[in-house]
Amino acid sequence: MQLMKIIWHGHSVIEIITADKTDILIDPFITDNPLTDLKVEECQPDFILVTHAHFDHVGDTVEIAQRTGATIVAVTDLAGYFEEKGLKAYGINFGGSLKTNFGSIKLVPAWHTAALPQKGSDPRTLGVAAGFELHVDGKVLYDAGDTALFSDMQLLNGGNGVDLAFLPIGDYYTMGPDDAIRAASFVKAKRVLPIHYNTFPQIKQDVAAYLAKLAPGVGIKTSVGKIFEI
Repeated sequence: MQLMKIIWHGHSVIEIITADKTDILIDPFITDNPLTDLKVEECQPDFILVTHAHFDHVGDTVEIAQRTGATIVAVTDLAGYFEEKGLKAYGINFGGSLKTNFGSIKLVPAWHTAALPQKGSDPRTLGVAAGFELHVDGKVLYDAGDTALFSDMQLLNGGNGVDLAFLPIGDYYTMGPDDAIRAASFVKAKRVLPIHYNTFPQIKQDVAAYLAKLAPGVGIKTSVGKIFEI
């Protein structure tokens, strides 16, 4: 049986390659990302998922989608921004799902802000921050995006747990390691891949210490660009 491939490309950039080779790229912050191994001109996603409008999550979405024709999925207001630029975008809202060739994408809440810097003007608020509950190849994945800990995480996937959770641990702008431990418990994650850390001085973290606090076998020790399968 062909397994799904997961790659962390630094910061919150996640690439998922499904069993049928569908390429899903989440929060493609590549230009100005000191950690990433990716090059904008080499990305070939079928889908781009954007959790919210901050620059380090929108990243290079426009450039990649213009070149590849990738389908963008985001909260409605942010999707509208991409549509203004002539891109193919699906705007879903909290609790709503988009059916896809690999399964489905459901928009779930996050506690965070969501304004995109604009050249020569004030930042533009484009909806609110969100996370994604992904049903891919029979497995359930949760990308929390940027968020604080909140109790409704326990409702994810009907309270039935997730196979893999991408959780921010950087603190300062998002929840830190201790709250991310509780988040892993709230979502009943079988595996956890930490994101949103060590990109900037404010979010420097000891990822090994965080992984050690998770239940045995839950934390995923990885490095930028390394492929693992689930």
